[in-house]
Amino acid sequence: MDMTASLIATTLSAGTPLALAALGLLINEKSGVVNLGAEGMMLMAAVIGFAVALHTGNQWVAFGAGAVAGALLAGALGLLVIWLNTNQYATGLALTLFGAGLSAFIGIDYVGKTLPNFQPLDIPVLSQLPFFGPALFRHHLMVYLTIVLAIGLIWFFDRTRAGLVLRAVGESPESAHALGYPVRRIRLLALMCGGALVGVAGAYLSVIYTPLWVQGMTAGRGWIALALTTFATWRPARVLLGAYLFGGVTMLQFFFQGSGMQVPSQFLSMLPYIATIVVLALMSRNPLWIRINMPSSIGKPFTPGG
Repeated sequence: MDMTASLIATTLSAGTPLALAALGLLINEKSGVVNLGAEGMMLMAAVIGFAVALHTGNQWVAFGAGAVAGALLAGALGLLVIWLNTNQYATGLALTLFGAGLSAFIGIDYVGKTLPNFQPLDIPVLSQLPFFGPALFRHHLMVYLTIVLAIGLIWFFDRTRAGLVLRAVGESPESAHALGYPVRRIRLLALMCGGALVGVAGAYLSVIYTPLWVQGMTAGRGWIALALTTFATWRPARVLLGAYLFGGVTMLQFFFQGSGMQVPSQFLSMLPYIATIVVLALMSRNPLWIRINMPSSIGKPFTPGG
């Protein structure tokens, strides 16, 4: 395969879990809730998805199990931050630590085991095209579903009544409550839907991307996904673009190694994190750029009649 086509193909694969997690977090933040527990949720979904795939041999059941794990953890986070009004940032961090520890405990028996490679989807005719075929049309179905999901979210937020209500809850929960909308239930539903996507992202990592379980295998992707929502200024299309950009940076280390360039592997491994810091530092120079689409009540608790 041409090296450029290979780089594009691996970029799409590497960017998919970031895009799924970031789109889930985008739904959370549109409702006004910050989810700092994404890293722990991805780890829990990764180990549960891997275990289910190993015992059932069915990747889609594994994705479902990962989604359920993410949704349940997000539901627990919602009960704490929405009904008990605990601090969203501290509770999210605690959930990350909980997920990292529990996933390591659950995954003890699965270390060193691998899954069979589930076959990618070869799109008829298009997959046989020179260059474009291997670059764009020989991927796992989840890669294409992620793009469809981003387009669907654009339509949902901008064109549907439910999307407008969700945005209203994130912008001004007091006004939404005055109009008769159940703000707490809407936030909990948004949190669980977003958590399910974060869970699918974790399952994709352990079942498809690297079909094995290793403790801490998300390697900070939950944090990068969180940064992506800010980088994308809360727009689904920009989230998708940013995820593939960071996925491409991740794959550059293999590209450099394949081309024979003498670059220390430790430096190459740092590239995605350096890129995250540089992008956020550049954006923070203009706070107005970040605030254009930022939900006004993000991170703020809401108490009916409070």
